[in-house]
Amino acid sequence: MKTTAALEPRHVSITSLVLAAAAILAWVVTISWVRASDMGAMPGTMGMGLLSFVVMWGLMMAAMMLPSVAPFVLSYRATLVDHRAARLTALALGYLLIWSAVGVLAYVVADWFGALASDRPNAAQGVAVATFALVGLFQLTPLKFRCLSHCRSPLGHLLHYLGFTGRFRDVRAGASHGWFCLGCCWALMLLMIAFGVMNVGAMVGLAAVIAIEKLWRHGETFARVVGVACLVFAVVVLFEPGLAPGLDPDGVNPMQNMGM
Repeated sequence: MKTTAALEPRHVSITSLVLAAAAILAWVVTISWVRASDMGAMPGTMGMGLLSFVVMWGLMMAAMMLPSVAPFVLSYRATLVDHRAARLTALALGYLLIWSAVGVLAYVVADWFGALASDRPNAAQGVAVATFALVGLFQLTPLKFRCLSHCRSPLGHLLHYLGFTGRFRDVRAGASHGWFCLGCCWALMLLMIAFGVMNVGAMVGLAAVIAIEKLWRHGETFARVVGVACLVFAVVVLFEPGLAPGLDPDGVNPMQNMGM
C-alpha cells in the first residue's frame, strides 16, 4: 500500500505530461499547416474540402481543448484500477470525437461566412456584429454557467460515468463530457470562424479564454467579463469590419489572387 501511494503522484504527473505533450504536438502540426498553406486569417474554408477541414478542425480542438480538460481526465483516472493507459486514451478519443464532429457544422458555417463576405459585404458586416453580440449574450446565460460548472467541477458527474458498461464505456464517458464542454464553448468556437478559421492569434487567445474559464477559481466571473467584452466588440465591428476577418470582404481578394 505504501509503495502504491508513493507512486500515485508520479502517475498523475505522467498523465498531465501526456496531455500537455499531445496538446503541444497538436499546436505544432496546426501552426505548421497554417504556415504551409499561407492562408492565416481569411474568410471561409480557404479552398479546403470537407475532409481536410474536419481533420484540421480536429487538430485545432486538440490543441485548444486538451489543456483545459486535464482536471476531468485526472479525476476520471483516479477511478480506474486497470488498463489505465488504454482507457484514458479511449476517454480522450470520445471527447475529441464530439469536437471533430462539430467540424462538419463548422465547415458549413465557414463556407457560408466566406460566400457572404464575397457576395454581400454589407450583410457580412451585419452578421459579424450579430455573431459577437450572440456570443456576448450567451456568455451571460444560465445554460453557459450550467455547462461551465460541469467542466469546472466534474467530480459530481463521475458516479454517472462509472455506471457506463461495455467495451466503449470510456469512449461514452469522454463523449458525454464533450457534450457539456460543447455546450459551454460552442459560442467561443463561433468566434473562431468569425476571426478566420486558421487565425493562429485567435486560436491562442480563445484557448487561453477557455482555460481560464475552466481552471481559474474566478473563472465564472471571467466568463461574464468575456461576455461583456464581446458585446462591446460587436459595436466596434460596426466601424472596423476588418476585426472580424472571417466575414471581411477585403480578406476575399488575397484568396482570389491565389486562385481560390
